[in-house]
Order: sequence, then C-alpha cells, then structure tokens
Amino acid sequence: MLLRLSSLFVRTLREDPADAEVASHRLLVRAGYIRRAAPGIYTWLPLGLRVLAKVEAVVREEMVAAGVQEVHFPALLPKEPYEATGRWTEYGQNIFRLQDRKGGDYLLAPTHEEMFTLLVKDLYSSYKDLPLALFQIQTKYRDEARPRAGLIRGREFIMKDAYSFDLDDAGLEAAYENQRAAYQRIFTRLGLEYVIVSAMSGAMGGSRSEEFLTPTPIGEDTFVRSPGGYAANVEAVTTPVPPALDWADVPAPHVEDTPDTPTIDSLVELVNARFPRPDRAWTAADTLKNVVLALVQPTGEREVVVIGVPGDREVDMKRVEAALAPAEVEVAGEADFAAHPELVRGYIGPAVLGPNAADPERAVRYLLDPRIVPGTRWITGANQAGRHVLDLVAGRDFTADGTVEAASVRAGDEAPDGSGPLELARGIEIGHIFQLGRKYAQALGLTVLDQNGKAQVVTMGSYGIGVTRVLAALAEAHHDEAGLAWPAHVAPAHVHLVATGKDPAVFETAARLAAELDSRGIEVLYDDRPKVSPGVKFADAELFGVPLVVVVGRGLAEGVVEVRPRVGGDSEQVPVADVVEQVAARVAAMLGEPA
Repeated sequence: MLLRLSSLFVRTLREDPADAEVASHRLLVRAGYIRRAAPGIYTWLPLGLRVLAKVEAVVREEMVAAGVQEVHFPALLPKEPYEATGRWTEYGQNIFRLQDRKGGDYLLAPTHEEMFTLLVKDLYSSYKDLPLALFQIQTKYRDEARPRAGLIRGREFIMKDAYSFDLDDAGLEAAYENQRAAYQRIFTRLGLEYVIVSAMSGAMGGSRSEEFLTPTPIGEDTFVRSPGGYAANVEAVTTPVPPALDWADVPAPHVEDTPDTPTIDSLVELVNARFPRPDRAWTAADTLKNVVLALVQPTGEREVVVIGVPGDREVDMKRVEAALAPAEVEVAGEADFAAHPELVRGYIGPAVLGPNAADPERAVRYLLDPRIVPGTRWITGANQAGRHVLDLVAGRDFTADGTVEAASVRAGDEAPDGSGPLELARGIEIGHIFQLGRKYAQALGLTVLDQNGKAQVVTMGSYGIGVTRVLAALAEAHHDEAGLAWPAHVAPAHVHLVATGKDPAVFETAARLAAELDSRGIEVLYDDRPKVSPGVKFADAELFGVPLVVVVGRGLAEGVVEVRPRVGGDSEQVPVADVVEQVAARVAAMLGEPA
C-alpha cells in the first residue's frame, strides 16, 4: 500500500513532549507514531502500528517455526483462577480490579498463566496429548505506580506470552531450550543486541529463570557480567560467602562514646584515632550498618525489618524487593519508629533486634548480609545516642533471623562462580523465560493420565516477550538527534519519496516513481504535500526514520534524482530512468533478499 503524506493521519511535532524522559518516547511522539492518552497509556497511530505489526510478525513467525500454536485470550478475566493460585492477593495494588453490575470480581490481565492452564485442563487429559506449546500476542495491564519512559514502563502494553506443557522435567527442559533458541533468533532478526542473564522469578514462581536484556544506558535494569561468562540481573546475584573466622583473639565487645560521627567516614576516623586495632586500621567495611525498612504485604499488613550490611555498602531496594517478594519495600517512616522506640536512629545495634532482643518473639526481624559470617568483627550502634559498640563478633555476641541478598553489587566484586570481577551495565528487559514447574498446574488441577493410567501433574514453562518494549528498544538503539532511523525490516516503509518545489513535473515524476516502486512490492511513504517547504519535508523525513530517502527536486531538470540512506552513507545522484531498479536493489540488500 502506497502511503501519501497528504492524506496520512499524522502530525509531527517540532518540540519534545514535556513528559518525555528518553529518546524513544520523545521521538515516537514527535514523529506521530504514538500519542499519550493517559499516564502510561498510549494511542497507536498508523505509522506506529506498521512498525508494531512488523515486530509482531517476526515474533509470530519464529514461534510458529518453533512448533508453538497461537491462541488468543480475553484481557478481562474472572477473579477465581487468580485466587486459586494466590496471585489475586500477591499482585497487591499492581493489578486493575473491577466489578461487573452483579458484583462479580474481575481483573485486567497482567499475565495469563492461569488461563492457559485452565484451557489445557479443559481440552487435554492424556500423556499422548503432550508435549504442547501455545502462545498469544495480547494486551496486558499493570497498575504501575510510576509509569515512565513512554513504552518502556507503561500501564498498558503488548506481550507475547507462550506456555509449554510437559509430562516430566526432561520435557520441560527441552521446551525451555527450544524457546530460548527461538528468542535468540527473534532478537537477532530484529537487529537488537541482547544479553541473557540469570534472573529472579518473582510473582511468577518457578525455578530456572533468565532475562533477555538489550544494553542501553537508559535501561531500568542493572545487570552484571564477568570475563568468564557469568551474567545475571543484579537482583539475582548471589554473594560469595567467606569462610567463618576464629574469634579467639578478639577482645570482648565494649561500648564507647563516639560523638560527632554523623557519617561512616567520620566514625571510622574517630575509632582509628581513639580505639585503634593492633593488626590494621579500621575501615568502613568493618562497620555494621543497620537499615530500617518496612515491608508492605499484598494484604496491606506492614512489618518493620532491619537489614544489616557492611558499612561500605548501600542497601539496594530492588534486591531487597526481589528477595522478599511479594512484599513491597519502603524506607521506614515516623510511625514505624514510633512503634519501635528501641530503635535509636543512627545508633541501631543487634542487641535489640531479632533473637538478641530481650523478648525475641516481639522483636523486629533482623536479616544480615551473607558476608557477616561467624567470627567477623564489627563496629555498630550501641542503641544509645552518641555511642557505638566495638569488637562485636558475629556468632559470639549476636545472631540474626536469617540472611538476605540486599547489599549493593559493585563493579569489581567477584562473580559468584569465580569467573572473574564483575562489571555493571544497564539494559531494557525485552524477554523473560521461566521454568514454572507444577505451581499453576497443581493449584488448578491440571493432570493427565500417564502410560500406566495414573494421574500426573503437568509441568509448565512460561516465556514472555514485551513487544511494545522491543519497539521502544529498537527506537533507542536506532536514532540520532534529528529523529528515528529504523532498520529496514521494521521501518513503516522501505523508501521515503520526497517531492520538493512547485514544478508540476516534479510531482508527476515522483508520483510515477512511487507507483512503480509500489508495484514492485516496495513500501513507499510518499511526501506529496504541495504547499510544504523543502525544509519541513526534509525535517520530517529525518524524524520518521525510513531507511532510504529519494528526493525528486531541482535535479530533475538535469534528469537526476537524489538517493540517500537515512544514516551512514553518501547521497547519490541517479538518472531518473535508473531510479526504480537501483532503489529496488538497495531495498533488497537492506532486507537481505535477492535483488
């Protein structure tokens, strides 16, 4: 279909939208691909839909090639299946809940594990029906507290979600590897750089879990990788636990006055001056920082917890949330401290926490970083203003209710598998695959009869791609200051044909070239607007980001037309008679097709 700008439903903007934080958001709005309808919710316009359809086509083709069959579920779903799996409560405020006129509870689906499970339960009952894999491309809804970055974190978004159903764990492993390979083909075809990292399963549940991230400085996810090949989302990084130490020579703990020490650095400076240790100087890593947080459960129940980390580390809230899911995590507020007067701000120590407290059953739960092993020697709060305790030994003088991966991960930390120092990077999550196991099948009664006529609970995998996130990631990876610069296989058209000037011959020639290219199966966006200046047309061409630009203008008097790539190439003057053939050859080359 030939697209004519004179009639195409699009308006470009010269100024950035006020709420745009990242390039993809800014340029997709300015180029007329999407329009904001509400926070985190966008209307798709014709050019945007064309790109979206091409991304979906790649995903769909590779799913089908991998033997996965397509279905389509409603987005409006009943409460009962999600209640059976516990996720009606676990999702807390992150789902949109509503009632029908009869008072029945419904939700706008954030994901569809329950519905896929029930569909297979309804239709299949024998091991002979398995293995099975199904997928859909469907709109999802999550009530994000802070929608941001346009399509990257919205309240309404499009996902491809696939599910595998197998009789045993070996079948699940094979299905998982099949999907993993399909994802690699998808992102390679789309031209997106990606990294596969170990991840947390979160509310999804299950065992093995990996994310596909596309590296970008604006990514909301931090991940790590090592020279030896280790890669993980920062929430999934496990701390190499040091061996326990001998505390035989460590002095007994002693409380000292430590006035005017509002920071870790000032505390370390004071204790080195007044209470030096004989073997080496105290450092920030010898201080035990106790951070007070509040866990808000999906039921609304609030619990104060204290997390102890070495003083040279910060508490990473995302790591805490991943470790303590499904609770949401907040910094403790005034009401929390008022409810626990034993917590003296700035001077909290283990003596009043967890199993160390006078009444452990009523004490604030105390969780420690895995580095705080028996025998390690600490400076920490004495639970009195202006005072700290020195030479407090883990295992000898205090214990905790458990450990938690909460401390920040730093560049240079050792990889958990010993494969070298970690480097940190940021990325956008574009895909996530899980081995769900039997969680949902067990909860919803999905069983089949095996070869011996015995009922077996089916094991499942879940595999998601954020289709709209992928589009945003492509825009982030392919743009410059002037506008978008799409790869040919996802661009809204292959060629942007621009007619400039007022000469009727220019428009006649441009119209003929557009029709000839269109007849060759080449997608053309034709700027046929008669009263728009060349400057505006060229600015729009750069903004739209179609990969090949053909300009019919002043050169027509000499019998030539300008052909230039949107980025990364020189302009060429091509005789009018040769334009169609040359453009067709260039488009075929861009698409990787025979000329």
